[in-house]
Amino acid sequence: MLPNAPLAELEDFARFAHMLADAADAVTLPMFRKPVAIDNKLAAIGEFDPVTLADQNAEKAIRALIEEHFPDHGILGEEFGHKKTNSPYEWILDPIDGTRAYITGVPLWGTLIALTFEGQAVFGLNSQPHIGERFWGYGRACLYQGPRETYGQLVTSQQTELSQALAATTAPELFTTKSDQAAFDIINQNVRLMRFGGDCYFYCLLAAGTIDLVLETGLNSYDIAALIPIVEGAGGIITNWQGEPIMFNSHKKTSVLACANKQLHQQALALINR
Repeated sequence: MLPNAPLAELEDFARFAHMLADAADAVTLPMFRKPVAIDNKLAAIGEFDPVTLADQNAEKAIRALIEEHFPDHGILGEEFGHKKTNSPYEWILDPIDGTRAYITGVPLWGTLIALTFEGQAVFGLNSQPHIGERFWGYGRACLYQGPRETYGQLVTSQQTELSQALAATTAPELFTTKSDQAAFDIINQNVRLMRFGGDCYFYCLLAAGTIDLVLETGLNSYDIAALIPIVEGAGGIITNWQGEPIMFNSHKKTSVLACANKQLHQQALALINR
């Protein structure tokens, strides 16, 4: 739901967000499927969270443009942390969502750019540069541009039966606790199909009407903020597993349930919380 951010202002910000995405694409595309050094942000605790120079330089490019054009705006980015200001506007950035895909040559990674107003996501853009697609949403509409066709409004599917739903998640091993695994299992057992490996792209396919449900957990603000206006703009429902709005906190992770419509969302919530 949109707070009182003026629509005309949001349209200006949308044009600016595309400029930010162009700047990120100019960094990430030339390095994709090329030899690249991989650092591990979680090496100290024996886990693997990869980061590359492409992630870092893309975020630097985006931040530099925001600092130039809107120096009073806040910024929260995956690679370079949180710049807090007194502005009601804050940008939330993931320069490469799907770094594991990026380093293995899989083209489903994307750049996520969100704008929040008074703590709510009012605009989100996902650039899929290797594929040549962009999805962006205001919460009122979700728009698409691709290499061969440009569509206006995207609309989620009309599938209302969970047993017939086409579902997706990034990877089953990300459901690490017993309760998370139980939630994944119950949804997986009650949908028609579960697909893996799409990262941010799955949410955009939900907006496009080809996927009916996305289930995830352990997401940071920069993983999900840009995708909320995209899903909602196409008519979908996106909350945490308690059915509550997703809050943005630089230190707290969240569960996510995104569905094509209210009926599917209610069925999935009931199973997760029974």
